Amino acid sequence: MNIQHLKWVLTALMLGQGISGGATPPRPEHPRPDLMRENWMTLNGEWQFEIDKAADGDSRGLTYGRDLNARIIVPFCPESKLSGLGLGNTEKLKDVWYRRTFEVPPAMKGKRIRIHFGGVDYRSWVYVNGRLAGSHVGENVEFAFDVTDFLKDGANEVVVKVLDDMWSGLQPCGKQSGDKSYSCFYTRTTGIWQPVWLEAVGSSFVESISIIPDPDHSRVLIDAKINGSGKDLTLKAEAFADGKPVGSATATGPWRNSLVIDLKEKKLWEPGSPFLYDLKFSLYSGKEKIDELNSYFGLRSIAIDGRKILINGKPVFQRLILDQGFYPDGLWTAPSDEALKQDIQMSMACGYNGARLHQKVFEPRFLYWADKLGYLVWGEYPNAGYGNQKEGFSAVVNEWTEILLRDRNHPSIIGWCAFNENFEGTGELQQMIWNITKAIDPTRPALESSGWMHTLPHPEVRDAHDYTDNPEHLRKRWMDYFSSPPEGPFPPARYLGQTRSQADCGVPFMISEVGGIGWAIEGGWSYGNGPKTLDEFYTRYKGTIDAMLDNPNLFGFCYTQLTDIEQERNGLYFYDRKPKFDAKKLHEITSRAAAYERGEPVAPQPTVKHLDAKWRVLVGAQQDGKLSTPYKYITEKPADDWINEGFNDQAWKTGVAPFGNGNGTKTEWKTPDIHFRKTFEYDGGDLKQGAVVIRHNDNTEIYINGKKIFAVDGSKGYYLAIVTDEMKKALRKGTNTLAVHSHEGGQGQWIDFAILVD
Repeated sequence: MNIQHLKWVLTALMLGQGISGGATPPRPEHPRPDLMRENWMTLNGEWQFEIDKAADGDSRGLTYGRDLNARIIVPFCPESKLSGLGLGNTEKLKDVWYRRTFEVPPAMKGKRIRIHFGGVDYRSWVYVNGRLAGSHVGENVEFAFDVTDFLKDGANEVVVKVLDDMWSGLQPCGKQSGDKSYSCFYTRTTGIWQPVWLEAVGSSFVESISIIPDPDHSRVLIDAKINGSGKDLTLKAEAFADGKPVGSATATGPWRNSLVIDLKEKKLWEPGSPFLYDLKFSLYSGKEKIDELNSYFGLRSIAIDGRKILINGKPVFQRLILDQGFYPDGLWTAPSDEALKQDIQMSMACGYNGARLHQKVFEPRFLYWADKLGYLVWGEYPNAGYGNQKEGFSAVVNEWTEILLRDRNHPSIIGWCAFNENFEGTGELQQMIWNITKAIDPTRPALESSGWMHTLPHPEVRDAHDYTDNPEHLRKRWMDYFSSPPEGPFPPARYLGQTRSQADCGVPFMISEVGGIGWAIEGGWSYGNGPKTLDEFYTRYKGTIDAMLDNPNLFGFCYTQLTDIEQERNGLYFYDRKPKFDAKKLHEITSRAAAYERGEPVAPQPTVKHLDAKWRVLVGAQQDGKLSTPYKYITEKPADDWINEGFNDQAWKTGVAPFGNGNGTKTEWKTPDIHFRKTFEYDGGDLKQGAVVIRHNDNTEIYINGKKIFAVDGSKGYYLAIVTDEMKKALRKGTNTLAVHSHEGGQGQWIDFAILVD
């Protein structure tokens, strides 16, 4: 054994096994409280690390016995400060390598040994003592390999090769930025970002479990998968309440076992008042116990009743916070288990009872604390920006399946929504993932995409995003949406994915992004124009929340967001988790009784009419192809008469819509304001109805022949607005002049629209 190898053995013993007197490894708690065995060992701590710029590590022999040129603290990614490297977004890490050694502790000898990785971004190959133990594709969930046959007495070496090519456009990235951090995209995460550990199991063992609570019959239904082919196998499952046995069941045979535990005591898991039963699995070969696994479950039900989502038969208004799970020092990785718990407590202190776990798959320890604290969460997939190309569909489908299988037993998860703000052309993937979700987990509602584009013709739940910064406008829009639907046809399918995409379908509905009010935003941004004083903030916050609470047709809302993240400054807390506001004051505003909870009357089920009516396009949006002709535009403030017919705009630039900052726009617009104009023809025919179909990210005004026909604030995907009276006053036969002003308070510029007549 050479000196360097000896040093690594000592490091492994001190950091990996936590021997008395040695350094305590980071994140030392068991990573899976829902699937826990006593005989395990963390491999968190110091590893060797190397950036493989030439992607030639295999040919250089890095798979075995070669020192790497740097050190890193696992489970923190190299971009993070807690990794000891703190590389940030200074360079694009594509190919990286990890290496460390460990010894199998005496308690594991004679057992099957599995190595677990909680999360590695994105493609990984694991070598043990120079042999390939396995590979995995995906960034979000745990994978494990049986390495029993690869191990030897004394020091063992594990090497991990990682390929993270987020720039390919074929892998999901969530809110990781491919370049520098900007707008709502932040510092990247490369490689290992969740705990690594060893686990000892029996010759046969419980590999996975599915738990379906059935409170109506005071029982729990369990499906357990057995790994191994032992003879005379018997699986026993026991439930405990406060340490007291309250039910058990047994099953015999290999592979899959179905059990039903009738519970002697019925204690419900409810928001804010959770009760968790302990669950123990014992696997026997004859009379010998060969495996034991500990878990838990909550007894609760979810049901849809018209416009309501019921939890244990009761309508619970979902006051959700947008939680993106970023940390200043750890990025995607929480610095400690306590930090995970604290984020939930911070949210609850402001009156929230749950969260959208946004554009990231949160680790099991977070879900464990949500289970323990009675906190409602919606699970998502990190699709933003990348991963929706058809060439990448198989990887998305495979990983989403892994996510569902890993997390479906958590009582805190009360809904799934894989995608966020999809663009045109992603409906095939949306519907594929929705069907897979319902096949694997039929016990929870599933939303095919949050905000913007919906494609299910018969959804079970629906939502919208609305960052309108005027609370009265916000209130009116969503009261009108249910109580006074516009007369006439819905927008043509080409704008919305399918004809009724943005129409009231009579199903449970929430505003799943709202607010985003900035405070202390110097050097960063927020949605819309930020308030100037604290009193103004509280007034706008109260008005925004009141608009949600007072609408009996909403089952909930999601406020953006829990904390600031890098340059995005709209959190209720600073990025370092210090409070911005008086939490008690926010709690009082947020937690008051909602119309939904008081049982106030909801809108009747909508009737479908005029679906076959025909619109004529006077001014086309992107979807209208050749009808979307170029505009003259300027990003500086024009002369006051710029909306009028005779105004000379020849010095302005020429561009086509959509105007905006990336994300499928055609003409770049990165300034706060844009003004654009063009002429169009109208035949002067009978005008029964006039409409604007528009997608906007902030405030927009539209003029025809100098007369304002439409004005809106906030952000919203393509939707129909009836402006019949305004257009009748403004339109004339022949040539008409269109003038548009759009303002974006943050960095999410986007504007596109069409003008239609019927």
